[in-house]
Amino acid sequence: AIEQYAADRACELFGSAHAYVQPHSGADANLVAFWAILSARIEAPALERLGETDPAKLTLAQWNEVRRSLGNQRLLGLDLYSGGHLTHGYRRNVSGRMFEPHSYFVDRVTHLLDYDAIEKIARDVKPLILLAGYSAYSRPVNFARMREIADGVGAVLMVDMAHFAGLVAGKVFTGDFDPVAHAQVVTTTTHKTLRGPRGGLVLTDTEFAEHVDKGCPLVLGGPLPHVMAAKAVAFTEALLPTFRDYASQIVDNARSLSAALVANDHEVLTGGTDNHIVLVDVGRLGLTGRQGESALRECGLTLNRNTIPFDPAGPWYTSGLRLGTPATTTLGMRATEMQEIASIIGRVLAPTTPTQAKDGPSKAKYVIEPAAKAEALARVETLLSAFPVYPELDLAYLESALK
Repeated sequence: AIEQYAADRACELFGSAHAYVQPHSGADANLVAFWAILSARIEAPALERLGETDPAKLTLAQWNEVRRSLGNQRLLGLDLYSGGHLTHGYRRNVSGRMFEPHSYFVDRVTHLLDYDAIEKIARDVKPLILLAGYSAYSRPVNFARMREIADGVGAVLMVDMAHFAGLVAGKVFTGDFDPVAHAQVVTTTTHKTLRGPRGGLVLTDTEFAEHVDKGCPLVLGGPLPHVMAAKAVAFTEALLPTFRDYASQIVDNARSLSAALVANDHEVLTGGTDNHIVLVDVGRLGLTGRQGESALRECGLTLNRNTIPFDPAGPWYTSGLRLGTPATTTLGMRATEMQEIASIIGRVLAPTTPTQAKDGPSKAKYVIEPAAKAEALARVETLLSAFPVYPELDLAYLESALK
């Protein structure tokens, strides 16, 4: 009953024909989706040709023939450096080993998706799955155009919306930019912008529903009812009008943060943002992303280093920082606070320098100016004191509010 209730709320929230709420993470959801597509488009037709519906009844030779077909399919996803994800065909990930992986890229100059270029690659590759979605891309994706590309080469359009599901639920992304309206299979996490428990979700059309529901035992083991109950609560909360306000404010805050960073002479990729993500190139400051990330964390600002398109520093040290606004938005922060955060970032990074290694500047170690660190920590403390995580449990905050 709990599982069905959660699935029903997910379908209502996203306008999907079918929902599968058992996955424990976004990576699990992607594996379920991959194997559901393989089962529907490759295994089922192969079994039909062999006159069988149950793979357990095949001879070993027949089953090996089916397995070879399953393991010889092509996946076309966004390149990791261009903002994709490890599970989108990266060779160090299982997705890059169970498929023949191919990538499409953002434009070298604009850092935006070029749909004509994607279409050309898709025609050359002819993938089973065209995978859209991102972990580090700050502009909307035209999923209507992506579906057109997929249909043109006979591919299944799958979208991983883990990082922006809350913006879909909150109706920030609609029409051509709503993945559920155009993709045959959609996966997501249930935390991040959706603000639920850590977990995963798969949404499908009717073609893949039966195959997705076989995620256990195909990929998953035991389901977690307590997490599915929490997902149901999150989906129900996301149906409220207040969630749309939250989703809209996330984007407003990201734009304010981006504009303030640009005003402070930071290089923001694509020149801004239309979602919750702000990507900053710190290479021009003489720093790696790892150094920038560590210095800012020392000063009370939590973010992560991230590759930027065609990153010269590689995927470990990186040249970029990825900032997001969902958490600060949930705390109640607005444009004024975004400007303060951007100012603190500039105060910390400007005087931070790499230490010297034997072969030149270190890519990991750095020196942060003590005065900048002290000032930043004080400003962060002042900022957070006005936005406690649990105001109803913060006695000092309640006392000040009642005065």
